[in-house]
Amino acid sequence: MASGSEPAQKVAAIDKDQVLRFLQDNPGFLLENAEALSVLTMPDRDLGDGVIDLQQALIGRLREKVEQTEDVARLLIDNSRDNLSTTARIHECVLKLLDATSFEQLIEIATVDLAVLLDVDAVTLCVESNGVFGVPVQSLRLLAEGSVASALRGRQSILLEQDVSADPAIFGSAASLIASQALVRLDISSDAPPALLAFGSRDRTRFHGGQATELLQFLARVLEKLVRVWLDLPDDDED
Repeated sequence: MASGSEPAQKVAAIDKDQVLRFLQDNPGFLLENAEALSVLTMPDRDLGDGVIDLQQALIGRLREKVEQTEDVARLLIDNSRDNLSTTARIHECVLKLLDATSFEQLIEIATVDLAVLLDVDAVTLCVESNGVFGVPVQSLRLLAEGSVASALRGRQSILLEQDVSADPAIFGSAASLIASQALVRLDISSDAPPALLAFGSRDRTRFHGGQATELLQFLARVLEKLVRVWLDLPDDDED
């Protein structure tokens, strides 16, 4: 018996005869493992002037298909990982909001902690007001009447944009840094003025029109409900 101190035996190299025998015994191998063609170099065939080698053309197309399939697979995997990461971050945000022990702390968490958890440069909570909102909170940004509808281009509930010139009324001194933004309408209550939850990033591709919006809207709905609870406002969705 060989002792543990003896060097491991090297695996014998596979010669061309073994490869040929394997392919002869498994004629469907290349059909079932088309990716193998991408590493093979096929010999050119001289078929005479004006004659096109269709075999080489078909092999070239097959290689392109394999590469495209691999690219799509990698993209799907990357997107799935990003979605899982984003979902986990949103869940963490919700739990953090639920930890608030006062309305003031709720707003502070929404405008400070969420920016850190979501890795964005600014999160603001904006409320339309003519000077009277009922609860003076320093972290709230007051907007002129009609500003929410204007920012959302009308009646949209959410707007994602890249390459933006951010509105200082929404983002304050951070507006000059913002290159992409997500604006979400907050329908708090019929007894409350229109409100807006705004996310801003210096990354121009962080928010864009092709993104899914379900998670951001879910976060906004949670914040709506918590604001109603702390301010004891009626829920318009209740019968």
